[in-house]
This record gives sequence, C-alpha cells and structure tokens, in this order.
Amino acid sequence: MSELTVDIQRVYDAPDLPDDQQLTRWANAAWRQSHDSEVTIRIVGVDEIAELNETYRGKARPTNVLSFPFEAPAGITVPLAGDLVISAEVVAQEAGEQRKTLDAHWAHMVMHGILHLQGYDHIDDQDAEVMEGLEIQLLGQLGYANPYEDFSSENKETEQDS
Repeated sequence: MSELTVDIQRVYDAPDLPDDQQLTRWANAAWRQSHDSEVTIRIVGVDEIAELNETYRGKARPTNVLSFPFEAPAGITVPLAGDLVISAEVVAQEAGEQRKTLDAHWAHMVMHGILHLQGYDHIDDQDAEVMEGLEIQLLGQLGYANPYEDFSSENKETEQDS
C-alpha cells in the first residue's frame, strides 16, 4: 500500500485546529495512487487564502481549500503530489453554518483537497458525482457522515468552489 508523506505548515493558530496526526490520517485515507508521494498542507488565515484565491483563480474572496498539484518539468520525476492551502477560519465558519462538527469538516476539506491533487474535479455534473461519491465513501470509512446530506444548493456551491 502506498503512503503519502504529509508536511504541515501552520501559519495560522487557533485552539481547535486538528493535530498533525489527524491531518496525516485524513490525507492518507484519500490517497488513491499506487506510488508513495509527498504533500504539504498549509493552514492559513482568511487573508492569505483570499489573496491566493484571487491570484490563482480570479475570485476576490476567501475559500476553504485550494489545491496546487505539482507539475514536474519534462524528464524529471519527483514524488511530490503538491500543496493544499486550507483556511482555518473559513473551515470553522462553514462547519457552524452547515451544522457539522469541526473535526468532520476538516476531514472533508483535507480529503477533498487530496482528491483534487490526484486529478478529481467537480466542474461538470458527472465529475462532481464521481468525486462526491468517493468523498462520501472515504469519509464513511473513517466514521464520518455524508458531508452533502441536508445541504442546501447554496451551501454546496460554496464548498465546491475549491
């Protein structure tokens, strides 16, 4: 079984953040590749995620998670999956709005981002169905409820913006 090495950068601090072991567990649970790799998870505040979202996606507002897949130059093979940038403030706000536990929402955001790094997406309905189905399955295996249950279409749009 392949393993994902997780490097964690904490540039935002709050008392209710998941610990390194939790982040690593969630990331590895979503790693579907047959080869070992490495990912960086950077926990940031709302200002940094908003700036990155505007710079890289043209959206001048904060979001929950951004995925930056590593693209090696031709002829170079490096076992790097990429980077996840997660806004602790946005995740906490969304968890409250969606009436989810903070732990469950963090697990979802980490797994969602790791799936993006592996090429999963939700731009069109068919791809969204595949990605959401996988998220539901993986989260269920860890004892978490379906993150899309009782979700209004407005809230679902916000979460899937990443």
